[in-house]
Amino acid sequence: MAMPKGHKSENGYATVKNGADYRTISEKMAEQGYKMNHATARNVFLSALEKIAEGIEAKVSDPDAQYEPSRIAKHPSFQAGIADLIRDLDSTLDESDI
Repeated sequence: MAMPKGHKSENGYATVKNGADYRTISEKMAEQGYKMNHATARNVFLSALEKIAEGIEAKVSDPDAQYEPSRIAKHPSFQAGIADLIRDLDSTLDESDI
């Protein structure tokens, strides 16, 4: 379903500079025998980010505040922050740590 005409996202859209986009991910998964299109790749990615957001929210949120993990997961700055954390972890680990 397309966005309504004139729709503007509140926080912009996440973009990929030096990584794989959803279509590239879905093509690789299909080559490995998994049935996946780009929309499914996006949904799996956002589902994983929602779980991360839920875990963070449970640790740091005010009990009276209500956060929506699905909105947090879609926020470009949250996605960029998680990507930075993963890059930092990846650069500090070597094969013997795995």
